Amino acid sequence: MSTQFLAIVNPAAGGGRSGQLAAGMLEKVRNIGIALAVKHTTRSGEATEIARQAYRQGIRNFLAVGGDGTSFEILNGLFPDAETRGRPTLGFLPLGTGNSFLKDFTERGVEHTIAALKKNTRRPCDVIRLRHAQGELYFLNLLTLGFPADVAETSNRRFKRWGELGYILGVFTRLLRLEHLAFPHHLAETKEWNRNPVLFLTFNNSKFTGGHMMIAPDADPTDGLIEYVRWGPIGRLGLIWTLPRLFTGTHIRHRKASRAATKRIDFELAGPVNVMVDGESMRLECQLLEILPAALDVIV
Repeated sequence: MSTQFLAIVNPAAGGGRSGQLAAGMLEKVRNIGIALAVKHTTRSGEATEIARQAYRQGIRNFLAVGGDGTSFEILNGLFPDAETRGRPTLGFLPLGTGNSFLKDFTERGVEHTIAALKKNTRRPCDVIRLRHAQGELYFLNLLTLGFPADVAETSNRRFKRWGELGYILGVFTRLLRLEHLAFPHHLAETKEWNRNPVLFLTFNNSKFTGGHMMIAPDADPTDGLIEYVRWGPIGRLGLIWTLPRLFTGTHIRHRKASRAATKRIDFELAGPVNVMVDGESMRLECQLLEILPAALDVIV
């Protein structure tokens, strides 16, 4: 008997690309002997509801058909139940804009996932849990504070309809009023509160963000650790010069950059701040980040 998967499709991902291509991709999955049930989302947050209900009904195998936001919503439907009720499996048919997480394993995208499904190749993967003032959320890729989160907020609020161009407009808008803020935090190993201003902080489970930016080149989604990257204050010209290095991971060698690997980060924020988590822009009062080792099986 073939393994059954629930495919959760976000037709709006990738500017509608997912809706146009999903049926053909899912047919390829069926053709290799995978039994599929399919649910389509019609609004933000619906993938979380679908995944939560399905998991509680006993389904353990899921396919995210869309982008990073789709897998983020599904993950937050599976957890926290999956912490105590059994490890689920998540595969990715990357038809969205970013599709960052899968790039830690392959550049082949959909074809790689179909091949992995055929071989039933699964790999335990870590999940990061954020506790914030309003509750909890879970993510696979990264959470960032500071400049990238501010850019995401501006792009989403003012330029979302422009797609990738809108993100570039957000970058230059934030460059014009560049800020260096402090986000008091400490790593489990140090216990010393870092209250110094920064350009940004990122807390990473995987190397990539935004599809191609390698913001945490030393991250490993299977090592049981959170990869922490900190950038100190930098001027506008220095930032512009450094931006291309984010695509190669060489920015980490800059004298303003530092990194560490940890299992936990505590925060002492005065209130909500802009946060970008797995491509989603939010305002949250972060309190604690911690790793959940091998909490999820991924199809890779």
